[in-house]
Amino acid sequence: MKIKDVFNNIEIMESVGSLDTEINNLASDSRVIEKNDMFFAIKGYDLDGTKFIPSAIKNGAVAIVVDETCNLSDYDVPESVTLIKVSNIRRTLAIASCNLYDNPSKKLKLIGVTGTKGKTTSTFMIKSILQQHGYKVGLIGSIAIYINDEKLEDCDRTTAESFKIQKTLAMMVKENVDIAILEVSSQAMKLDRVYGTDFDAVLFTNLSEDHISPKEHKDMEDYFQAKLSLAKMAPFVVFNLDNEYTARIPNLLPDKELRSFAMDTKADVMAKDLNLSNTGVDFTLCMNDKEFPVRVSIPGRYMVYNCLGAIGIATYFGANVKNIQDALKHIKVFGRSEVVPNKLGLKIIIDYAHTPSSLQSILETVKPYTKGRVICTWGVGGDRDSKKRPIMGEISGKLADLTILTSDQVRTEDPNKILDDIEVGLKKSGGKYVRILNRTEAIKYALSIATPDDIIVLPGLGSDLYIEYMHVKYPYDERVVIHDAIEEMIASGERKPVEE
Repeated sequence: MKIKDVFNNIEIMESVGSLDTEINNLASDSRVIEKNDMFFAIKGYDLDGTKFIPSAIKNGAVAIVVDETCNLSDYDVPESVTLIKVSNIRRTLAIASCNLYDNPSKKLKLIGVTGTKGKTTSTFMIKSILQQHGYKVGLIGSIAIYINDEKLEDCDRTTAESFKIQKTLAMMVKENVDIAILEVSSQAMKLDRVYGTDFDAVLFTNLSEDHISPKEHKDMEDYFQAKLSLAKMAPFVVFNLDNEYTARIPNLLPDKELRSFAMDTKADVMAKDLNLSNTGVDFTLCMNDKEFPVRVSIPGRYMVYNCLGAIGIATYFGANVKNIQDALKHIKVFGRSEVVPNKLGLKIIIDYAHTPSSLQSILETVKPYTKGRVICTWGVGGDRDSKKRPIMGEISGKLADLTILTSDQVRTEDPNKILDDIEVGLKKSGGKYVRILNRTEAIKYALSIATPDDIIVLPGLGSDLYIEYMHVKYPYDERVVIHDAIEEMIASGERKPVEE
């Protein structure tokens, strides 16, 4: 496609070079640029994309886009390379991506899922229910990209960049996908990653304190409005009536078709008579003045909220009660209340809990069904809301029998400073804890002291398969760490495997 067509409905402030040059792809990462691609040199929080213009050209870029703060004369590029200046480079990237890939979101049904907690689990539940109904379903989420049960590639962020989203949706259109599901973060909304995308329905799971920091949101209202902006992009919205923030949606979006879900408030989709165990939840689904028995194979009261939101969305697209029952009975989500099988017969759960409410939920879920100790091995990510750290420390100190305080996604912060912040709350709680900075060593310690009556809870990383430190993501899979540590213990004679 020619540059001028890629820039259809986009105002160009200034340009040097031909707008008739043919473009294959576009990207804001110079490392993925290839011959005849267009490079968007975005000035981000940490990196200045204009510094990577030479490497983008070396990799084959024939067009460079910069923002309104740049002077085109400052860049020494070959005559064959077109330079373009625009007023909103992130939004321009999103629209250009829609144009280049021929607006794929208009060619299938698209569901957006947002909220503080439950996004990933809800997307998998929606996918599973819709598949049971016979749809071919695509999923673009924080864990991976799927078409039905085939995983196409792993993901390392909640919401991909706009060019990646549109390219993936175009691929799904080509593969005759009926409905696609997109997990959308508040940062994605602030950074216009889904600008220009056509959504048919949106699920807003809940909102609780998270992502309040200089690099994210200034306060809770800013955080809420970022997520609400996704709901404004669809004609149909499913929302949580039990949450103080999302309960405001009927007043804020009176022109939308709305469907509510709740357990404590009268709503369109409800659950009652919960029977919780350490293997799942049985509950009664109340919908359309009828009641149905449902079992979800992931434990926790909060998991029922995810079910209700997913049901609210899936039934909009025609799914029936049998589809719901069959799909939820065997649902499993990587890194979400995930039980890790092991040769020692220990109870080990990996979870993504990284907020006060989600940490409290996972610990309150496992505690009643644990004969021995709850051993909580965790930390929190750097460069994120620091106010939640002592709060989470106090929660772990009160609910866990032993907290093993360790590192998480350090990013660019001092890992000891992060643990110091958490320790304030741990000391306040009076709970027992040890501090082991290295996460692998912390996991090994937990494994060395645990008995079959105990449960080891590993909140934080969940589905992340890396540890980020100083802008570098190092491969790290807790499942592999656990497996290797146990193999070492067995080989050394420290522990004996259980009989299978």
